[in-house]
Amino acid sequence: MPEASFSRGAHHPPTAAPRAEPLSPAVRAAASGDAGSAGLLTSLAPLLAEWLPRQRWFAGKGRPVNGFALVSATELLPCAAGGATPGLLHLLIRAQQPEPPGHRHGFGCGHRRGAAASDCYQILLGVRSALPPPLAHALVGRPSGGPLDGRTVYEALFDPRLAGLLLERLRVPGRLGPLRFVREPSTVIPSVLVPRLMTAEQSNSSVVYGDTFILKLFRRVSPGTNPDLELPLALAHTSCTRVPAPAAWFEAEPPVEGAGPPPEPFTLGVLQPFLTGSTDGWRLALDALDVRADFTDAARALGHATAEVHLAMACALPTSVLRRPQIEHLAAAMSERLDSAAAAVPALQPYRAALHGAYEDLAALGRAGRTWAAQRIHGDLHLGQALLTTDSGGEGRWSLIDFEGEPSRPLAERRRPQPPVRDIAGMLRSFDYAAAVGEHEDPQEWAGHTRAAYCAGYADASGTDPRAEPELLRAHETDKAVYEVLYEARHRPDWLSVPMTAIRRLAGARA
Repeated sequence: MPEASFSRGAHHPPTAAPRAEPLSPAVRAAASGDAGSAGLLTSLAPLLAEWLPRQRWFAGKGRPVNGFALVSATELLPCAAGGATPGLLHLLIRAQQPEPPGHRHGFGCGHRRGAAASDCYQILLGVRSALPPPLAHALVGRPSGGPLDGRTVYEALFDPRLAGLLLERLRVPGRLGPLRFVREPSTVIPSVLVPRLMTAEQSNSSVVYGDTFILKLFRRVSPGTNPDLELPLALAHTSCTRVPAPAAWFEAEPPVEGAGPPPEPFTLGVLQPFLTGSTDGWRLALDALDVRADFTDAARALGHATAEVHLAMACALPTSVLRRPQIEHLAAAMSERLDSAAAAVPALQPYRAALHGAYEDLAALGRAGRTWAAQRIHGDLHLGQALLTTDSGGEGRWSLIDFEGEPSRPLAERRRPQPPVRDIAGMLRSFDYAAAVGEHEDPQEWAGHTRAAYCAGYADASGTDPRAEPELLRAHETDKAVYEVLYEARHRPDWLSVPMTAIRRLAGARA
């Protein structure tokens, strides 16, 4: 099925149009840049400059915000002064920042050389005259000047009334300004479901509605269909039932700039069934480690589920073959990421030669004529992305969620066909983390048995054992461990020993 059908919902026309709440004149003028009105963005910028970097999903931590650019502003509920009900303002805003220290261009860094780095964020602001005490923690600030002068703006998702409005927009789909709400025709969404904001999100935000649906809102967005919509939607048309199918979603059409083709819509949020009674694999692994219980049966079943999803994606979406040019490019990209990480984390320096050797082994196989199949993959697979749901008979079944991929990577890269072993390497690294965090007396032994069981389960379902191609698996696992070293050094230095243990093992295996 062509990708355009996913991004524009061509096969799922709206069944009804919601009542459009017109932009108040002041907000409409400010959003359009009318010089005769104090700008909306000008009044919000000082508040956002302080509030945005504190959010867990803000990607540019550690770098100053130099400015903002307004992509779109849409009133989902009127924000007129003196109203008895709260207003709801939907914003897409670009945050302009300097490039990260030591940034290297190339291999899809996401912006032009010499251009200021910028990310586009989705922000939902509630607007009230004053905040009630239960919402005090959601405060963003009070704009001075502009169309919201003297009002109080806050994170709207903490307000059940405003979070409920998003579900209503998806229940009765249609257009509102640049926003487009789409619902699967076969989906029935009840009119009253109590929302609650989940607080454990990192790169996005999720709202659960009455234990029936979960709405994932993407915070950092870019033109193009997000894989967390595209892949589950494609899998819904296969016999694979390991991935919850999208029930509804919404997107924004960015303004057309210049004479080129119009940009693709931004995917803003996806509504899926909520798997009540499920537990993620990370929690299950730690619980097993806590009581020294066996986890190999669960790992084997998870490997089987992973293979089922990979096989379904290979049938539903385009595939390709990696030949010498693609394999050499892949190895070069891994080598460049290693050099960047080693420049930032000196602890990697003693292992660089051996780790580069793993990538060279991969490139050498490409030069010798070896090829590998590539397809769409999960892109960021780990124990936290796998849910085990237990039925009334006590039987457990694994599902995979969160197909967005690594949010730090450009969207075009995340949508590119890749070797399935990249997902496998991510899960193998997750077993290492669980063994370390669970404080097993011999973490490498526990992880080794669990890794072997997972690979065996994958082989049972797919007919291909990932351990049969050690150079490909080692290169991807090394690349993942290098990424982890950089992440832990920047964000969780107390955890740095976990990926460094893997680095020493992988370097030793190459030697």
